[in-house]
Amino acid sequence: MKALDVITIGRAGVDLYGAQIGGRLEDMGSFEKYIGGSPTNIACGTARLGLKSGLITRVGDEHMGRFIREQLVREGVDVAGVRTDPDRLTALVILGIRDQDRFPLIFYREDCADMALCEGDIDEDYIASARAVVPTGTHLSHPRTEAAVIRAMDLARKHGLRTALDIDYRPNLWGVAAHGDGESRFVASDAVTAKLQSTLHYFDLIVGTEEEFHIAGGTTDTLAALRAVRAVSDATLVCKRGAAGAVAFEGAIPDNLDAGQTGPGFPIEVFNVLGAGDGFMSGLLKGWLDGADWPTALKYANACGAFAVSRHGCTPAYPSLAELEFFLDCGVPRPDLRNDATLNQIHWATTRHGDWSTLRTFAFDHRKQLEEMPGYTPEKGAAFKELCLDAALAVAEGRGGYGILCDNRIGRTALHRASGSGLWIGRPAEWPGARPIAFEPDLGDDLGGLCEWPRDNVVKLLVFCHPDDDAETRALQERRVRRLFTAARRNGLEFLLEVIPSKVAAVDDATTATLIQQFYDAGIYPDWWKLEPMTTDTAWQQAVAAIERNDPHTRGIVVLGLDAPEADLAESFARAAKQPLVRGFAVGRTIFGHAARAWMAGEITNAAAVAQMTDRFRTLCTIWDTAREAAIS
Repeated sequence: MKALDVITIGRAGVDLYGAQIGGRLEDMGSFEKYIGGSPTNIACGTARLGLKSGLITRVGDEHMGRFIREQLVREGVDVAGVRTDPDRLTALVILGIRDQDRFPLIFYREDCADMALCEGDIDEDYIASARAVVPTGTHLSHPRTEAAVIRAMDLARKHGLRTALDIDYRPNLWGVAAHGDGESRFVASDAVTAKLQSTLHYFDLIVGTEEEFHIAGGTTDTLAALRAVRAVSDATLVCKRGAAGAVAFEGAIPDNLDAGQTGPGFPIEVFNVLGAGDGFMSGLLKGWLDGADWPTALKYANACGAFAVSRHGCTPAYPSLAELEFFLDCGVPRPDLRNDATLNQIHWATTRHGDWSTLRTFAFDHRKQLEEMPGYTPEKGAAFKELCLDAALAVAEGRGGYGILCDNRIGRTALHRASGSGLWIGRPAEWPGARPIAFEPDLGDDLGGLCEWPRDNVVKLLVFCHPDDDAETRALQERRVRRLFTAARRNGLEFLLEVIPSKVAAVDDATTATLIQQFYDAGIYPDWWKLEPMTTDTAWQQAVAAIERNDPHTRGIVVLGLDAPEADLAESFARAAKQPLVRGFAVGRTIFGHAARAWMAGEITNAAAVAQMTDRFRTLCTIWDTAREAAIS
């Protein structure tokens, strides 16, 4: 069993996509930042489809290089072949969507890091660890990078790997078009044709558009170009034909393109062709490496390409395996896939990053409770929340599975310092104690303040609600929850919904489950649920069942503390831990309450407060872990 299924080789950059659709690139006012570069996109796309993928490239020793490396890890791509170049910057691409036919882009790749890839970067053991190696055409355009690709191909042949080439012809990256012609897909060049033809014999699979086969074959007659490629290579040739689908040729090229092997296409609206070929290649490699026949592999490829052309960005558009399977089973209910709510929910839920199968959370997002303590001032409140963060970090010790809840009003300095620490970070959006819901003022009347939130912050909303609420109250609260949920998704933020019915009216075994179903019926799909401890197994089972029948891809549940004594928490943890969907806890005042009151009164030092909270948080973590282990055994 090989450690990797596929290694891609070549470009790695950062795509800055214009957020305004239909405008000139000159007029773009804001951009979305994504990972980019054809082989990088393919590595991520195949990883999303369940293949074990790796990448060989170089990135700069700066923020964008670190972003690429970290994002690859988040996508599940092996980065052992990614070198950090101390002397060069990571490549950038500026892109826009003008209309369905024009997609302006500018490559910033002058002496960039990935074009410094050399033979010394190709490790034989790493190549041998894979089943297939896939370079892309740009890295045949320079003697240094070409030498790296050829070494990888020689090693692949030595160790019996499959090899594939995505021609990926970008004329300006070969120096035959101007910098401002990044959108151009074809410029004839005898030199480029000769260079490509000198390497095509290395490959078992060659993939390109008709224009890309034109450059590889040296003629704009597609059939003649394919025959010219066939003359120097025995590879299976897959020719992409846009809306007409794609066709595969294993042997001699027939007299008609339609005579090759094909897979079904999908009638979807074209929104953005950039990156569509990389999505196509990802699906094709999935089928090819799984041993599927060519019609099946082409079906996967066409479907993945359909997702790509219907969404913003390249890698972010590519489907997960669960999403692809759902799409192939259900077909195309509407041609503008990006606006299909069911498909988008699956896409969102199956492409989230991070393993949070366990989540032990120190909740110090409290505002009202601190403000009411004797000795409180805003300055002291902010300082105390930094001490809370110190305690959380001391318990986590850099390990996964730990988190905090912290606000941006009193706890801003702690909240900002936590970003990038590895902690899960939840951030409240509600005005404390409000019923019906009111939002923190910094969100703005239109909730536009969410655009300023770091992407690792989870939007937390507490709702005091009950199934017996009158129709007007229920409708008002559901509208406001949905507004915030929709705004969170629009800004790429996960959403946690906390419901507390016991503060409104009496509860029974069905209360929480009923509320959960009501929110799903309102079109709200939280990534996380935060639920108060329930006193019976039946209540927990009904709540879990309500979530799982509506959203099988949910992140899960955390159980809150409600300022309960440690012994009561131990009992509630033991009951909650029986449910695998309960990932952990979010407890606050039980951890910080005593320390906060003493510290605000000047009775204990910073160090003593941190030590006390560290001990209490660690104790609760142990109680939870013990309860989970007992539930499993």
